[in-house]
Amino acid sequence: MKQYHDLLRSILANGHEHQDRTGVGTISHFGYQTRFDLRQGFPIVTTKKIPFRWIAEELFWFLSGDTNEANLRSRGVDIWAEWADEEHTRRFEREAGDLGPVYGYLWRSFGGDYPRRNGVDQIANLIDEIQRNPNSRRLIVTGWDPRVADNVDLPPCHTLFQFKVENGSVLHCQLYQRSADAFLGVPFNISSYALLMHLVAHVCGLEVGDFVYTLGDYHIYQNHLAQVEELLAREPYPLPRLEIVDDGKPLRGLPALLGMGYENLKLVGYQSHGKIAASVAV
Repeated sequence: MKQYHDLLRSILANGHEHQDRTGVGTISHFGYQTRFDLRQGFPIVTTKKIPFRWIAEELFWFLSGDTNEANLRSRGVDIWAEWADEEHTRRFEREAGDLGPVYGYLWRSFGGDYPRRNGVDQIANLIDEIQRNPNSRRLIVTGWDPRVADNVDLPPCHTLFQFKVENGSVLHCQLYQRSADAFLGVPFNISSYALLMHLVAHVCGLEVGDFVYTLGDYHIYQNHLAQVEELLAREPYPLPRLEIVDDGKPLRGLPALLGMGYENLKLVGYQSHGKIAASVAV
């Protein structure tokens, strides 16, 4: 996936050393945009092995509105475990596993009195507006609520996304991400939002178009530099394609979206180089 390699090279060419909250330190640059045409294939990094099931399970977890890390871990995905132990949750007077008002809550109950689900269901509103008023310029979901951003250990990094329906048939999406861990996080983010586009397009009877990816602070952690060089030395494989399995009876609307799971997905033709291990900066 050339766009991803270009993003990494942009940091190496233009970035500067920065200290950060984790204490690890980064090579960081500010302001970047790239674009993926989903009609040309599903954007997933091929120069290292990416666990697509983890990406899908995390996205379905977000869409469900759940914020308990144990429920995601029960699906075999532990990528939120570092922020869910007692050491990290007790500072907010929450039990271990309770991440607080993170993505799922903000998407499904924005502005609510956590943990009560009495806020705005942005996903329901999004699907309804796409179906009812596809020409709308307000097809927006925000994951940044300054009222609660300091009440979680890790406030949302991907903070706002907007959809656009072109000619009543093609769905585009742009994401703004305030902070981007280029080696570990960005491959997940690209594929996660591409998958979200496919799911929303499917339940709204649309075709997928462009995913526009806009970054604020995008960075490589100092302890990932050797891994980045190893990845950039590899030659990318062709992109796979994504199929949504619905038994030939596509359903529409929010219930259909929330009723789907990993078993409804088929990533066809994914070929990759081997895994490159790297430690997450917490």
